[in-house]
Amino acid sequence: MQSDELLSLISATAQGDKKAFAQLYEETSSKLFAISLKMLTNRAHAEEVLQDAFVKIWHNASEYNSSKGSVISWMISIVRYRCLDVLRYNKVRKEEILSSDESLNTISEEFIEVDYDSDTKLVNCIEELEVQQKQVIHLAYYRGLSHTELVNQTSIPLGTIKSWIRRGLQQLQRCLSL
Repeated sequence: MQSDELLSLISATAQGDKKAFAQLYEETSSKLFAISLKMLTNRAHAEEVLQDAFVKIWHNASEYNSSKGSVISWMISIVRYRCLDVLRYNKVRKEEILSSDESLNTISEEFIEVDYDSDTKLVNCIEELEVQQKQVIHLAYYRGLSHTELVNQTSIPLGTIKSWIRRGLQQLQRCLSL
């Protein structure tokens, strides 16, 4: 679906149009669920996050600001932040979300592949990053690890972790703006 169509659907949703909201759900739910499932790996948690996200989208549709990004980016950020909340909550409750084979002592040469929803520009930009930058960005943004957790899992100094993330995000921003 084109961003203009999503923009009209979110605008109508902001006005309380239930049919527009239903169509917005139909058009975006599979993509948002895939992101949620990728971050959480637990189907029940991912479904709950998707439901919570759409409730928030319904209630906050009028807060969408097109100058800050596309509709789908706004919706993805809602899902992502809700996933991070669930991950943090489960860590506090001592539930293990990440499987034991994902624990790292050092950063390996192989990067965890992520389906970036066929956004070829994003995929190309990510491929231009150094391996370490790809890995720490993936672990921080898709697995919800904090800087301290990255240090504990990788045994890499905090300053190095922060530098890799900062430089990687700057490089992605430059690449995507071309």
